Amino acid sequence: MATIIDGRKLANESKTELKERVEKLKAKGIIPNLVIILIGEDPASKIYVREKRKLADEIGIKTELHKFPVMIKENELIEFIRKLNKDNKIHGILVQLPLPEHINQINILNEVSPEKDVDGLSRKNMGDLLLGKEFLVPATPKGIIRMLEYYNIEIAGKNVVVVGKGRIAGMPTSIMMMNRDATVTVCHIMTKNLKEKTKLADILVVAVGKANLITKDMVKEGAVVIDVGINRVEGKVRGDVDFENVKDVASYITPVPGGVGPMTVAMVLENTIIAAENQR
Repeated sequence: MATIIDGRKLANESKTELKERVEKLKAKGIIPNLVIILIGEDPASKIYVREKRKLADEIGIKTELHKFPVMIKENELIEFIRKLNKDNKIHGILVQLPLPEHINQINILNEVSPEKDVDGLSRKNMGDLLLGKEFLVPATPKGIIRMLEYYNIEIAGKNVVVVGKGRIAGMPTSIMMMNRDATVTVCHIMTKNLKEKTKLADILVVAVGKANLITKDMVKEGAVVIDVGINRVEGKVRGDVDFENVKDVASYITPVPGGVGPMTVAMVLENTIIAAENQR
């Protein structure tokens, strides 16, 4: 039976350290300030924003929420972000994803100043990540690495299989694993014989968005399984991994909800503190 990697517990424990860092900044007259941009009325996005603001309030980070109608023009959004970039009282800028189809996501993310890019998704910060320089890195893979470190799970020399090559989770996770000397295989929708690849994994990270994609027979005995997927099935939240059965063969496994999600929120706020520390 696998050990459950408790993301909620770890995120809660991280609050103490984050609070201390915020207090040090406030003693110098710096109040970390995170601006969140929300486009439209997507229910899931509203929940994520609420969670981020709640934790931010608990550790002393100021947040500002700016809502825009779903039909906002791309140039209007870019103009607003450029104003935020110039405001020295703002340390972090987060554009809540996904964006409406008529807005080019890459264009918008690249408008955020790299020094304020707490999602770590700008061209500059992603490029630094490829070079092994981890300053402001994407929050989900950062949270995954932090969980593995907390449970003393070795990464160097391990076979890591990442299912999903998305810019937010899959791709940066594979890069961060390689930065830590893992041997990484990246699988995606065009991968043939997925089971053959996943069975080789010492650490299996799944970030696809397809409920129960990974079944028990696809996981090696004793593997560490990290489930990034969030799917709504019959009114309930489910991951990409068949948790109830896979936990019988894995050594460690993250639940959904309560695994990667809470750590992603915590890492966004840690990035905000890092940004404030470096901008002063």
